[in-house]
Amino acid sequence: MVKLHDLYFKPFVSEQKLDAIVEKMANDVAADLGDEVPVFIGILNGSFMVVSDFVKKYPKPCEVTFIKLASYEGVKSTEDIQRLIGLTQDLTGRTVVILEDIIDTGNTLEEVHRIFKNENVKQLLIATLFYKPEAYNKDFKLHYVGMEIPNKFIVGYGLDYDGLGRDLPAVYQLKTTQHMTNLVLFGPPGAGKGTQADFLKEKYDLVHISTGDVFRFNIKNKTALGMLAKSFIDKGELVPDQVTIDMLNKEVEKNADAKGFIFDGFPRTNAQAKALDELMENKDSQINAMVALEVDDEVLVQRLLKRGETSGRADDADEGIIRNRIKEYYKKTAILKDYYAEQNKYYGVDGVGSIEDITVRLSAAIDKL
Repeated sequence: MVKLHDLYFKPFVSEQKLDAIVEKMANDVAADLGDEVPVFIGILNGSFMVVSDFVKKYPKPCEVTFIKLASYEGVKSTEDIQRLIGLTQDLTGRTVVILEDIIDTGNTLEEVHRIFKNENVKQLLIATLFYKPEAYNKDFKLHYVGMEIPNKFIVGYGLDYDGLGRDLPAVYQLKTTQHMTNLVLFGPPGAGKGTQADFLKEKYDLVHISTGDVFRFNIKNKTALGMLAKSFIDKGELVPDQVTIDMLNKEVEKNADAKGFIFDGFPRTNAQAKALDELMENKDSQINAMVALEVDDEVLVQRLLKRGETSGRADDADEGIIRNRIKEYYKKTAILKDYYAEQNKYYGVDGVGSIEDITVRLSAAIDKL
């Protein structure tokens, strides 16, 4: 992630991929033009990097020059484009290849065609590293396209946001969801996870998503996903991860303006953790931390037995069942601990003491994020 001015941008196209795209474009143009010596024209400021790499990879003799047009202000393409620096050489009878860093609306391309209308060139070819088909509203042909991309703002490799970012060797995409904090809250049975989730969601203005609650809601209300999940449960089968992810996705979408989420009860496996990462990535966000309450087994057993005196839950009244539940928890979550620890996102918090003391410890961990 990089921050430019007031906005955050996430990785989009790596240096290695850019290199491969530019090399393919150069080879494709060379194959089509044969022994002809073309004039490559870059559109400043954005194209300086792609033009430099392109002509270095072009396998035959060529000429290169630049023109400058003004088109961008901030993150929006303006309608008013002016020719700032023109051509100084005679292009009569020459093949001209315009090298662009990006084509979106096509406004710049329209001005390019206007400029070259009276230059008497043999042919005018358009090559662009990036192309946004959703935004393009012109009829001019694009002869060479390195990569089609969504209609989202990007920076790096010559592209900027209000002057910053051109120097980045890779390309980054605008992170549309800014400043979101997303937590995976874990804790063994009896750790007080539910109680702490209530405190945390209020303190940090986060949305608490309990997988159990989400399942019960969907099944009770007979939603399409709820009925699908119930069909597996009724057969004694595990609900597929994708069904659970789809349910969580709908919960996230319901709260699109949230400052973040507390995920409770999911993920439970590496595959689920990766699926959750992908879900948040699609929302232009990420999981910031796995926060786990750590409590000694004997303390957990006594807590649950005491809770069983009033909860009415059979699995809180039998010590053997309680110990097995705790054992299963550690067996399933040990892998997840490693998964998040490898990303420096695991935070173990002492879960012994008063509710207030534990909340303070959890808050201290979250405040570091």
